[in-house]
This record gives sequence, structure tokens and C-alpha cells, in this order.
Amino acid sequence: MFERSIPEWLRHAPTPSAKGFAVLSALDATIRGFVVSVYPLAMYRAFGDPALVSKLYFLVGLISLGAGLLVPWLTRFLPRRWMYTAGIGLALLGCGLGVVGGQWIALALLASTIATVTVFVCLNAYVLDYVARSELGRTETLRMFYAAVAWTAGPVTGVWLLHLWEPAPFLLSGFFALVLLVVFWAMRLGNGKLIARARGPAPNPLAYLGRFFAQPRLVAGWLFAVLRSCGWWVYVVYLPIYAVESGLSDQTGGIALSLTNALLFTTPLMLRWMQAHTVRATVRLGFLASGLAFVAAAVLSPFPWAAVLLLMAGSTFLILLDIAGGLPFLMAVKPSERTEMSAVYSSFRDVSGIVTPGAAWLVLLAAPLAGIFAVIGSGLLAMWALALRLHPQLGAANAERTAARLARQHRPAE
Repeated sequence: MFERSIPEWLRHAPTPSAKGFAVLSALDATIRGFVVSVYPLAMYRAFGDPALVSKLYFLVGLISLGAGLLVPWLTRFLPRRWMYTAGIGLALLGCGLGVVGGQWIALALLASTIATVTVFVCLNAYVLDYVARSELGRTETLRMFYAAVAWTAGPVTGVWLLHLWEPAPFLLSGFFALVLLVVFWAMRLGNGKLIARARGPAPNPLAYLGRFFAQPRLVAGWLFAVLRSCGWWVYVVYLPIYAVESGLSDQTGGIALSLTNALLFTTPLMLRWMQAHTVRATVRLGFLASGLAFVAAAVLSPFPWAAVLLLMAGSTFLILLDIAGGLPFLMAVKPSERTEMSAVYSSFRDVSGIVTPGAAWLVLLAAPLAGIFAVIGSGLLAMWALALRLHPQLGAANAERTAARLARQHRPAE
């Protein structure tokens, strides 16, 4: 009798929807959006040397990579909902250290980076649990669309607040971290779906890397994500430093990032274009156009505004890759390996956070800062070539794949 009086939404948590995941992504984007353009400037102010800043980013990337790979192993002892909560706690710690400022900003960056990868691993696992493969493209697009406001207004607002009062962007970011915590627990996602009961002890956290490397489609999809992320690293971290060293305003990087991110509102149109063509065509277009733009920016680096505009043009196609670039990996993941492979996939952030500053560190030994644009642009073009090996109908709906197969079978002999 008493159970009947309890509302249904209290007795049984509603099935998470694409919109629910989009809200979580939007709040996560808000947390990072206010500080994404602040960290490079704060690091440059604190240490004063682009090469030293690159070294510190390199070390942060190494530590964050190890932390990300440990997340699936830790979720065998700490439920996923608490792991997600711990990620938000690290974000709050990073904001607190950012408020302190000075050279503590390096530790703030470390805490924030580990927080990002922890939340990303858990959220990706939730998405793979509750979203059908055929809906992944729509879900990713919706997540990006909801996050568009944060990524558009956040970077320029964060830099503006930094000029008014240095702790301000970190305090605002911390506030939205608390909001994310409340919304996450209100959604009652729990620990995700149970695929199968464990039949043995928890494996070594690196044991599943062998299964990853044995699947070429996963390796290729992961490489796409790494190089795409490297492009964003250059745009977010090294464009502001390049602007300052070239005599432009230190707000140039934040303004450029906000203008680029305004294009996130066009992601539904980009999704339609991808659906009208193929995932392979979309991925190849994104890597080709962004790679050429970054290389051209390096060539025209003596003309700062021309280089900035070219980098902005290249970042437009990075947004296209944000929609399509992760699909080759996500669509190849086996249900029984969701959490583990989500951790592998999320490592692209940390690997790019190692590769990009590491490459920049080496480039700066022999070339100006703009040389980084050429190196990353060449890497993007290499992914354009690799994407030719993707299946032509990757991501098509089952009915569309069946129709295409039947059409091939009944095609008259030429």
C-alpha cells in the first residue's frame, strides 16, 4: 500500500535521454569554458617562458594519462557515480588553486586536467550504456549544441574577468562545478548497466590495452581523436601565446576561441551534411581542410592577423571533426568493453596533451612558435590519408546498409 503512494520517478529512475547527457556535457563545458583561455595566459604570466610552459604542460599530460587509464580499474572498487563525483571534486580543487594563483597555477592545471579525463571516461561509459549505436551521432551533436553557449561565451568572458580580478574566472568555474554535481545526482544515473557478473579478479588496469591494439579500427579511431585534439591544443594554448609575442592583444586568443565556438550552433547542419554523405567523407574533409589551414598559418606567420584568421578557419573544420571524428572508435566498441575502451578513448586528451607540448618544446629549440602550426598541420594531413581506409558506409543506419548491400548484389554485370 505504501509503495503505491510513492511517485514512479522516486521508485524507478527514468531512463537517461540524449538531452540529459547533453545537459551534463553543457555544464562540464561551462566549467572548462571559463578557464580554457585563462590557463595559457596565467601560465605564461607565472613562468614567462613558452618553452617552460610547454614542459609543464608535457608533465601534466603524462600524469593525466596515467590517471585516465586507472579510472576503469578504480571503478571496480569505487562505484562509477562516486568516481564521477570525485572528478567534480578535482575540478573544485583546481579552481581553488587557481584562486591562489602564482606558480600554484601549474597544480591547478593538473587537478583540472585529471578532473576532465575522469568525468569524460565516466560520461562516455554512461552514453555507451544508454544510447544505441545508431543514435551516437545525434547524441554527440546534441551534446555539442547544448555546450555551444558555454564554449562561445566562456573563453572571452574568462579572459575579460582575468583582467578585472584574477580569481574571478576560477570562482565562476567552481560555482558551475557545484551545479554539475547537483544535476548529476538529481539524474540518478547510478553505476550504469551491468553487462555481466565478474567471474574473476579485477585485471591489471593496462591488461585491456592488448585488446585495443588487436583491433585496427579502434587504433585508427583513437589516432583520429588524438590528432584532432592536438589541433585544439595548438589553437587553445599556443595561439594566445603567439598573439602576445606578435604584438597583438592578450585577449586575441579568447576572442578567437569564442568566435570559433559560436559555430557549435551550426552542428545540426554539419550533422545533416554528414548524414547526406558518409562518415569517411566527413572525417577526410575535416582533416584535409584543417591541416592545410594550419600549415598555411605557419607560412604566413610574419603576418599575425593572417595567421590568426587561418587558424580560425582551420578550427572550423576541427568542430566538424568533433562531430564525426570520434564515431569510428565509438561504433567499433564491444558492449562488454565499454568502460575499459572508454578509458582508452579518453586517453586521446592526455596523449595529445603530451604530444603537443612535447613537439612544441622540440620545435622551440630550433624554430619560432609558428613552427608548431606546421608540425600539427602535417599531422592532420596524415590523418586525412589514414581516413581513406575507413569503410565507406561507416555509421549508416542498418536499413541503409542493407539496401546498399542488396543493391550491390543485384547490380547488373558491367
